[in-house]
Amino acid sequence: MDPIRLRAQNITRRHFFQECGIGVGKLALASLLTDSFTSQSFGDTRMINPLAPRPPHFAPKAKRVIHLFMAGAPSQLDLFDYKPELVKLQGKPLPPSVIGGQRFAFIRSDAAVLGPQFKFSKHGKCGMEISEALPYLSKIVDEICLIKTVKTDQFNHAPAQIFFNTGFAQPGRPSIGSWTSYGLGSEANDLPAFVVMSTGTGISGGAANWSSGFLPTIYTGVRFRNQGDPILNITSPEGVDSRLQRDSLDLMAAMNRRHLETVKDPEIATRIASYEMAYKLQTSAPDLMNLKSESKATLDLYGCDPDKPSFARACLLARRMIERGVRFVNIYNEGWDAHTDVAGNHDGNCKATDQASAALVLDLKQRGLLDDTLVIWGGEFGRTPMVETNPLLGRSQGRDHHPSAYSIWMAGGGIKSGLTFGKTDDLGYHAAENPVHVHDLQATILHLLGLDHERLTYRYAGRDFRLTDVHGKIVSGILA
Repeated sequence: MDPIRLRAQNITRRHFFQECGIGVGKLALASLLTDSFTSQSFGDTRMINPLAPRPPHFAPKAKRVIHLFMAGAPSQLDLFDYKPELVKLQGKPLPPSVIGGQRFAFIRSDAAVLGPQFKFSKHGKCGMEISEALPYLSKIVDEICLIKTVKTDQFNHAPAQIFFNTGFAQPGRPSIGSWTSYGLGSEANDLPAFVVMSTGTGISGGAANWSSGFLPTIYTGVRFRNQGDPILNITSPEGVDSRLQRDSLDLMAAMNRRHLETVKDPEIATRIASYEMAYKLQTSAPDLMNLKSESKATLDLYGCDPDKPSFARACLLARRMIERGVRFVNIYNEGWDAHTDVAGNHDGNCKATDQASAALVLDLKQRGLLDDTLVIWGGEFGRTPMVETNPLLGRSQGRDHHPSAYSIWMAGGGIKSGLTFGKTDDLGYHAAENPVHVHDLQATILHLLGLDHERLTYRYAGRDFRLTDVHGKIVSGILA
């Protein structure tokens, strides 16, 4: 403004700031907050390359993770945790003292007991007890650690899935894959650090399961499709050749870097890295998805038809991804929500997933990758010992949601093999020995990657956040 005109209108600078409702103090505070955010929360090295490899807090046992997430929640009582007492109580209600005040999604607390739907037997040198529905897993029990006492705070699918992946039941927090790539960076030159695939009809928790939350969006999981173009909208439009595209990207990168130096917004660094990754994916993604280089023996091991989408194909792709430096792979297999016909549901799901899950462990081992690759298999919670029957909904011989104690298995990456950890009560309802909370699992996964879950933090909204928030302890009993 013209100072002469300001004086003529009796308007001072103080009057100007007061009328604007901002004030010099608020402007100064905004500047300080910007400096604090960029220097304390993100760091200069991440500004230059957000996915540059970074050293862990201490020597890791695992360098990468493949998480086979069985969305919908498999029944631990029919697959992993045999309870003869349930056979004796079939058709009778559980004692009220066992149930306490627990809430259920669909059944009443006085619902009758449903016994195991499959036969169990012991396998391997370790004598691990496994259901007949998992014949392939039964052959590799000496390679896995079965945890029978996992507990979650959530009893509905979306909150429980988000809770397992982010440590919080509502969308908006970073996922464990995002925390991992934020903490360690990436060793992949032409693929994302964090990749997500799904082999079903939909995931209750949706993209919140692999979101970067309040972390810069470069750490969000990149979803690959299981057929066709692996990633939509990365093919160059007609008339744009590689030279024009490269020149355009270089020009945009130069402009973005100049802007980044001025405002220090990490999302600009994300934009630069994302454009460059999309360019590289045009070549790397089709090559990754082409399974013609795999031997017939490998395809047969997984039970994989290379031309058809399947859980087996996704598992084989996960192995190829970690060979190329991908840090974290999530595979979601939906459809385990057995509110009716738990036997038929689990028979079908096991036939679709068991062979490939076991094959992934064997394939990693024979390639020398299992020792530093952590494999995780399991869902968001378990299933009730009581039957779910509802003629109005067409349900019978099913099981409801059960958050108090359920089973997962882990392999490789610093995990004890041939171990059954934890014990539930005679009814499979509560943990009797060695309870393992979801936050404990999260802390342990980060520990195996060389990350201290209490030190891996990000300042947001005025405080430091972490994956386990203020919870979690390392499950030392499962560590090799």
